[in-house]
Amino acid sequence: MSAFSPDAVREFAQTWLPMRLAAAERFAIAPLPTPGEEIWRYSRIDQLDLDRFSPAECVTDVAMGGSRDSAGALLVEDEPELFANETPDVYAELNRAFMSPTVIRVPAGMTIAEPIIVTHSISGSGTAVFPRLVIDAGPDSEVTVVERFVAAPDTDGDEALVVPVLQVRAQQAARVKYLAVNEVGINTWQVGNQQAVGERDSTTLLATVTLGGDYVRARTEARLSGQGASTKQVALYFAGGTQMHDFRTIQDHDAPNTNSDLLFKGAVQDHAASVYTGLIKIRKHANGTTAFQTNRNLTLSEGAWAESVPNLDIETNEVKCSHASTIGPIDDEQRFYLESRGVRPEVAERLVVLGFFEEVISQLPAGAIADDLRTRVANKLDLVKQPEKALA
Repeated sequence: MSAFSPDAVREFAQTWLPMRLAAAERFAIAPLPTPGEEIWRYSRIDQLDLDRFSPAECVTDVAMGGSRDSAGALLVEDEPELFANETPDVYAELNRAFMSPTVIRVPAGMTIAEPIIVTHSISGSGTAVFPRLVIDAGPDSEVTVVERFVAAPDTDGDEALVVPVLQVRAQQAARVKYLAVNEVGINTWQVGNQQAVGERDSTTLLATVTLGGDYVRARTEARLSGQGASTKQVALYFAGGTQMHDFRTIQDHDAPNTNSDLLFKGAVQDHAASVYTGLIKIRKHANGTTAFQTNRNLTLSEGAWAESVPNLDIETNEVKCSHASTIGPIDDEQRFYLESRGVRPEVAERLVVLGFFEEVISQLPAGAIADDLRTRVANKLDLVKQPEKALA
């Protein structure tokens, strides 16, 4: 894979070159993952042919409050220590080698009222881009960040690879809200990693909306390292055609009196598939922890498939913890209730699905996009009988 070799790194960038080269060398000797590994179980990762792609600089735009005002969003050229050393898989190593970073640093005590919008435009068949977003929120600060992955105009059919990494650090009493919106093209693969650390009395919200792509995967690890810290994860995903959406989450309680809550809701139609596997990990010293995990899935077609695997790893008894998962079609009673009141079957299905997702949409940190998301979900339902077009 000469396109991702150390020599390719030297041609790609000169900033943080030793760090990049070390990552490329680790990637070169590491085996590529397969669905035989537990963390990749049920995935299609063996179908990803890296030889079809070459690294390219990611085109990223940063705006705040609806304008191109990047106050509070700083690209740090000389502080590689901001980039976490944790690389949970070989694709995170590739990101480290070829990353296009954006760093948002919020000083202590500062509240940024308007959401910061970070938009990555994906274009060019055969290109691989590696955006990395770092959010470093100082003590008692507050920030909302929306990260969008979009197909550039007239490039929806491009065959591209996106390998993003997100790093969030919420320092003491910081309040961080993050939303990822995936609107990549119908032939795009995305394999991402998200890492968040919450220090004492901090709060973090990690939200995801995935509608686009061919195969889209996100591995999210939220670690609570300080007493009194809390984190919430919410996600909405809707796959059609032959799409596959793949989520792996870890709620890691590494301090006492911490709280986590997770709600993931998805739907699959046509011949699409989705996977969710989640782990609540409560360490021995994390007494007084409260942790909840819920995954709900709708199967809207006979050929669609969903998998849900919740897990618990609890090392202390002084906790309150639960997990739940469901997979099934639309509730017949809900459908009958609407149809008995004169609602056409196709409209009834639309209403039930929109109602199913509303619990997640209402919790998204950027309310201005909620109406657009409802429209996109409804449009995807309208394409249920056109699977070749139902991917975005």
